[in-house]
Amino acid sequence: MTAVAAAAALLPVFGTAHAAEPAQNDTASPLQQAFDAAAQQYRVPQSVLLGVSYMESRWDAHQGVPSVTGGYGPMHLTDARAALEQFPQQGLGDGGDDGRGDDSRPLITHQTAQAPDVAALPADLTTLDRAAALTGRSADALREDPAVNVEGGAALLADTQKSLGEPLSSDPADWYAAVARYSGADDRATAASFADDVFDVLKQGQTRTTDSGQRIVLAADPSLVPATGQAQRVGLPAANAAGTECPPGLGCEWVPAPYQDIGGGDYGNYDKADRPASQKIDTIVIHDTEGYWDTAMQLVQDPTYLAWHYTVRSSDGHVAQHVKTQDVGWHAGNWYTNAKSIGIEHEGFLIDPGTWYTEAMYRSSARLVRYLAAKYGIPLDRQHILGHDNVPGPTASYIPGMHTDPGPYWDWAHYMQLLGAPIHATAGAWGGVVTIDPDFEANQPLYTGCVKAGDTCPAYGSEAVRLYSAPSLDAPLVKDVGLHGATGTSTTGVNDMGARASTGQQYAVAGRQGDWTAIWYLGQEAWFLNPKTQPTAVDSLGLVVTPKKGLASIPVYGRAYPEAAAYPAGVPVQGLFPMPYTIPAGQRYVVGNVVHGEYYYAVTFDTAASHQVVRGKNVYYEIQLGHRVEYVSADDVTLLPSVLGAPH
Repeated sequence: MTAVAAAAALLPVFGTAHAAEPAQNDTASPLQQAFDAAAQQYRVPQSVLLGVSYMESRWDAHQGVPSVTGGYGPMHLTDARAALEQFPQQGLGDGGDDGRGDDSRPLITHQTAQAPDVAALPADLTTLDRAAALTGRSADALREDPAVNVEGGAALLADTQKSLGEPLSSDPADWYAAVARYSGADDRATAASFADDVFDVLKQGQTRTTDSGQRIVLAADPSLVPATGQAQRVGLPAANAAGTECPPGLGCEWVPAPYQDIGGGDYGNYDKADRPASQKIDTIVIHDTEGYWDTAMQLVQDPTYLAWHYTVRSSDGHVAQHVKTQDVGWHAGNWYTNAKSIGIEHEGFLIDPGTWYTEAMYRSSARLVRYLAAKYGIPLDRQHILGHDNVPGPTASYIPGMHTDPGPYWDWAHYMQLLGAPIHATAGAWGGVVTIDPDFEANQPLYTGCVKAGDTCPAYGSEAVRLYSAPSLDAPLVKDVGLHGATGTSTTGVNDMGARASTGQQYAVAGRQGDWTAIWYLGQEAWFLNPKTQPTAVDSLGLVVTPKKGLASIPVYGRAYPEAAAYPAGVPVQGLFPMPYTIPAGQRYVVGNVVHGEYYYAVTFDTAASHQVVRGKNVYYEIQLGHRVEYVSADDVTLLPSVLGAPH
């Protein structure tokens, strides 16, 4: 890693703002006017109110439904009791299966975590009650009316400023401690990290149209210097950050997963290793917890369960590290991926229609991923930064049970922008590749099954486009023979990945017709609506593979294991089992990683002598085959530029 790359990784997330022009009061949207009125009423600088709201919700109202931590409205006023009553989601973890992704250990099904105790909710999950007392507004109004919600947030900020002994200053710089306390964080580093991000937003400015169609402007103030010395007055303890691997300024704590012998030849809940000295870390996997923060903390400390490297909290972006990055977590459901990756869980639910991911969580996660990517030389693209839903099944039998988080409501375009790798066109139509990039808010495909099978999910912005077998909305969806079998069909189910392309994923162009674009996908031609007036993809350039001349089709694999001759005595040979997909002659697929066959043998507890990395001579290309990545043998394909018309 170069010194420049290392330094860049430690900076806050910059470069993501749009230049903001001053608001014009006579044309301001009702929500902008509400911010102005609340700021005047409670003597809070309007920019501070706007900055805090942006960090919580990006000024969205989310149709009045709460975040995973029970936060409502633009100001994320928390009412966890109401949220749990409204959406009684009781997810118990993203695991529930063998996260190693092989058959060396018994199937993991044990779950001991409990849902939150609504009778003992902490103050940071009930801020709406306090806002109601300060404003005299009803709880219903604070939850459902964005303007009233903004008033409640202003009242909380003003009350917090007074409680800190600070004046209701008109200078935004004087509100640093109050902003830090507003985060609800329970340690000083996370509170300061939240405040730092808010003041970065104030310095850069932001302009955005919200999910209700209202334009909000926060004018840039590049000369603003917040009173960071106030951080000592916040009155929060330091978290146990000893041993954590996090960028400076990010609130992290060490909550270790237990590497423990549990008897009967079994152990939990990760494997010791010596990465990157022993093998390269080339992938980061993004998960959601399918449970609350407390649930995740219980499960990751259970030696009979699974373990991942980090968890990011929804309410304030706080990070807990559980496994050293040198060690191999059990998180992705594919042992090859686990051995080469870092797993990051995010507090949230994939399909609960009453939850959403906060800006604080997106930003903390992005800072962590930027740091890790720079440390280990991981490219910031969607074949190296995978969702759990992009990880391949290791063999055909695993495919139906592979996980589908973080799901279609994770805003990959915004996340990649925060990573400093925004999606943009890199070629014209001649490039031969498209990068999926719909407008998140406007793109609202029909999903079903969020609550129960067949039910229609609420209409929300989505990062995915749907794929059809012909250029028509009336055509059948493309098939996924691994997920549905040879005779099964893809559906609109929110967990059905069989006919879906995700933001940032790249595919070779198979054709164009009017407003439609075709890509090569799971061995077939797949069409998606891509009108010039509202495009859902941008043209790109890259490297692709195609079956070698003379081959009618080639197999694909869910892991890149060595050839049999590479295994030393005492290490069982791992089979190279083809997936149910094949690539016919003439089709092209975009290349991500190029790897040699590799297998990490680690099936016993605390016996370092038996843990070893087996490396082969076979070379594989990781490709974007469908919604998930897969691998093809370099011996079976020709590597070539994606430019249309390039020779085979």
